[in-house]
Amino acid sequence: MLEAARKVVLERGLASTRVADIAKATNVSGGLIHYHFATKDDLITEMLRSTSEAEIQRLREIADGPESAVERLDHILRLCIPASRDDQGWILWLDAWAVGMREEHVRTILLQFEGAWIEILRDVIAMGVAAGEFVCDDPQGAAERLDGMLDGLAIRYTLEAGNMSRDRLLEHARVAAAREVGLERSAFPAEAAP
Repeated sequence: MLEAARKVVLERGLASTRVADIAKATNVSGGLIHYHFATKDDLITEMLRSTSEAEIQRLREIADGPESAVERLDHILRLCIPASRDDQGWILWLDAWAVGMREEHVRTILLQFEGAWIEILRDVIAMGVAAGEFVCDDPQGAAERLDGMLDGLAIRYTLEAGNMSRDRLLEHARVAAAREVGLERSAFPAEAAP
């Protein structure tokens, strides 16, 4: 049911999605949906929570992986940059950010997701510092700056077709990340985004 809700939200948008739309997509009654979720807000909240938890788990696995800190940071950067302008994950989060300005239940999930994402970035940077790979006096600040830059560039990339390629976005991310962790840009891979 949560995956069906996600698909409907991607088609219709968070604000326009109705329980009836999700019921139709799952071929169940609205009553059955309300049996599991008292309100549409409860269903949307759980869908966003499960989506964010899956993304955070994926990022955490990379952060805790055996690669060097540079490789882990680069892998995270590549994963967090939209695969294309039609990247469904980014479209969902862009929509959620807009709705989250007015809807507390959405804002709460977004803030938890953003906090976990920044924590993962911070941890990778701190692990790199501890291993002697990075030089960074403020891993938290570095993570927050990278997060803000990535969000801004990803929004621009997603909304402004033709303005910036994914490869250029990744290059900006690698340059910024290298500066934040006290490395030359050449420490990160030279190849374009896969």
